[in-house]
Amino acid sequence: MELQELVSALNQKLEPWKFKDYAPNGLQVEGRGEVQRIVTGVTASQALLDEAVRLQADAILVHHGYFWKNEPPPLTGIKRQRIATLLQNDISLLAFHLPLDAHPELGNNAQLGMRLGFQACQPCADEPLLWHGVLPSGLSGHQLAALLASSLEREPLLLGPADKLFRRVGWCTGGAQGYFEQAIALGVDAFITGEVSEQSYHLAEEYGVTFFAAGHHATERYGVKALGEWLEAEFALDVSFVDLFNPV
Repeated sequence: MELQELVSALNQKLEPWKFKDYAPNGLQVEGRGEVQRIVTGVTASQALLDEAVRLQADAILVHHGYFWKNEPPPLTGIKRQRIATLLQNDISLLAFHLPLDAHPELGNNAQLGMRLGFQACQPCADEPLLWHGVLPSGLSGHQLAALLASSLEREPLLLGPADKLFRRVGWCTGGAQGYFEQAIALGVDAFITGEVSEQSYHLAEEYGVTFFAAGHHATERYGVKALGEWLEAEFALDVSFVDLFNPV
């Protein structure tokens, strides 16, 4: 498959022009013109790049790429090393941030809801990154924590009530603790995201809505994995998802 065909297919699928993002979406570093083997992962770390080189990948597709808003522009230090690895091995880097969070089927939020077995999953009407759904049967906070731990292979941090029965859940993957009060306004019993802030504890206690911090990396593995599986099925590409450990 031609690189530009791949870029076009991903753009059509994820519609990045609909989002005002913190980093460029799409092709970030151009490599060889023909793509057959792709490595997918959450973040374009040096470890992921090295694994892509080992696997002889033509392109890397990630959720967290490079060139973030307000980051220093000089290509020095580890930033230089990462770019050099791509250029020296003629590997393209493609990244999709908010478009991959929000996609209604392949997105991080959609995939997390499916993985956890939530029902009636849908985004909030005025905020496409904030999702909500229904537990098929009520769970206590401890039971929902156990579900998160078994599904995501990571013990979540639980703040707020743990013994009441939960039926409605809100969530937004990654670093979305800032959506907690918006989720509360939806009438949810619990909110799930990746990261936590100091004030999250007080909000959980005072509103009586339970907050789960389940890991930024852990909650955002499944969108890029699903996107790679879609590419493999749609275009007969060789796609490998590489899940590198990250405790954050």
